[in-house]
Amino acid sequence: MNPRLKQPGSEQMRILHILDHSIPLHSGYTFRTLAILREQRKLGWDTYHITSAKQENCKVPEEDVDGLHFYRTPPATGSLARLPIFNQIRIINSLAKRLDEIIPLIRPDILHAHSPALNAIAALRVGRKHKIPVVYEVRAFWEDAAVDHGTSKEWGIRYRLTRGLETSAFKRANAITTICEGLRQDIVARGIPAQKVTVIPNAVDIEKFTVGGTGETALKQQLGLANHRIIGFIGSFYAYEGLDLLLEAFPSILKSAPDVRLLLVGGGPQDSNLKQLASRLGIQDQVIFTGRVPHDQVQRYYDLVDILAYPRHSMRLTELVTPLKPLEAMAQGRLLVASDVGGHKELIQDGKTGILFNAEDPAALAREVLQLLDQESKWPDLRIAARQFVENERNWTKSVSNYVDIYNRLTGKSVHNV
Repeated sequence: MNPRLKQPGSEQMRILHILDHSIPLHSGYTFRTLAILREQRKLGWDTYHITSAKQENCKVPEEDVDGLHFYRTPPATGSLARLPIFNQIRIINSLAKRLDEIIPLIRPDILHAHSPALNAIAALRVGRKHKIPVVYEVRAFWEDAAVDHGTSKEWGIRYRLTRGLETSAFKRANAITTICEGLRQDIVARGIPAQKVTVIPNAVDIEKFTVGGTGETALKQQLGLANHRIIGFIGSFYAYEGLDLLLEAFPSILKSAPDVRLLLVGGGPQDSNLKQLASRLGIQDQVIFTGRVPHDQVQRYYDLVDILAYPRHSMRLTELVTPLKPLEAMAQGRLLVASDVGGHKELIQDGKTGILFNAEDPAALAREVLQLLDQESKWPDLRIAARQFVENERNWTKSVSNYVDIYNRLTGKSVHNV
């Protein structure tokens, strides 16, 4: 039984977070969730947590993970559960039923539903029944991610249905939060009052990142990178990340800087396609694919890299959504080169905290990388400015403090930021 169940007479702010998935699964989604929960608890708030039937490899109704108590929703069963529309309906229904079971035990002040819209629809249904306000937090438009993954066609029937479901949730939610200005503008453009939408930006744990880490000689030798300058990418190999552009730019980089090597750390759907492209370009011997590495080893690979590259393609997903990886690089005072998509322009000031190049242009990417390699005198100022931006603007304490006014307005309470 959850030791933090509501006691009679308690007046502390109590938030039930409704999630797609959570730890022990690792993703950008779960890391943001953990940061929010940690900071909200620092404010003295009580947080409770439930995941939908999409939590993988979980068959228990409740469990404790890393000091947090999670209520779980049983996965849908039967042949219809595998069909797209029926599967989504079952996810909503099963989550609503599970919420109905635990809300009387918790008696939350706020239902805080996080993407996707399936969670918001379930929360809105149950919130209306129990007369509890609903905050809907939009982390991305999942229909746009589905386009990149090849499971939906942009502006096709499934895309429009998902978008319509999302817009319906926006209209019915008591308040909306989102992670960046690009998403906020898109939401407002759908006819949602601007004052209803608040940006709670992605941030990083400053204390987890240090500046000035140096690469291990043994690891460099193991990877065949001794005496080489290194351009790197560390993350998931999704099509929208634009790693194909980075590979296409690399022959030009090698022509002017033959000592440079490309280090790609991670894996994902594009892994085999990228290896085939490197072979076709004749650069397979100068590109190192490490595969996925354990989370606690990632820093060792960051420390090897001279310049990190984020060559995202220009599409709705990347123009609207700010990524987390460049922030982590900036927190370490790393040099970075990124495409000038909207999500990057919200984070990176060209020439001050990083370098931007024209999206979709491998020649522009190669040109900016070579210019940066030739201008080492500019590196210290870029490193310092990047770190300062994260310290001052993108720390989790500052970001999460933005929930205070929203929760107070919806509950009538007066819980202060501390």
